[in-house]
Amino acid sequence: MPKLLHLRCSPRTASESSAGAEVFVTRFREARPSWDIDLMDIWRETLPEFDGYALEAKYARQSGQEFSGDQRDAFAELERMAMRFALADRVLISTPMWNFGIPYKLKQWFDLIVQPGLTFRFDPAQGYFPLLQNRPTLVILASGSDFVTGMNRGRVDMATPYLREALRFIGVSDVRFALIGPTVGPAEPARLAREAAHRHLAKMAASF
Repeated sequence: MPKLLHLRCSPRTASESSAGAEVFVTRFREARPSWDIDLMDIWRETLPEFDGYALEAKYARQSGQEFSGDQRDAFAELERMAMRFALADRVLISTPMWNFGIPYKLKQWFDLIVQPGLTFRFDPAQGYFPLLQNRPTLVILASGSDFVTGMNRGRVDMATPYLREALRFIGVSDVRFALIGPTVGPAEPARLAREAAHRHLAKMAASF
């Protein structure tokens, strides 16, 4: 059964990014009723800390050394997380923008799965190579500022370039962004921006 992996990255159930994702997923289910939707709420999943044996395993892998038993167990958790991503035919990431970038839980998720021999490899002579297959990926990014029209009042979007580059590094270059904003301030501009984004997301979902 084909699978859509949805990474939900807001701790708020009523967030703008989650509401936009709900519009997208509802239309996606209508267009592809046979698909499995794998929801990963990164605020409710148990993400391991990247320290101790997990960190030792990374450096053991980089230096070509064998894992100890504890290192093997720690790295197996990272493998399970990366495999969940690798097995998805499509990926949806819904996230707010925090302090110009992404929530720390989403950054932690990337730090856990971007591992040598797992999602990328390194050749001393030729550099870095991704290990995952490309697949269509959509990022729904909600922000208090308006990055759609450019009326962002001096704020800088560092979330988009980070996500694009982190995904490209492991092999995913077919990445599209759907921006929602402004989400704060006067009610009418926020309502119009939300409605326009939802129309766009419903249209995208039909052919994603």
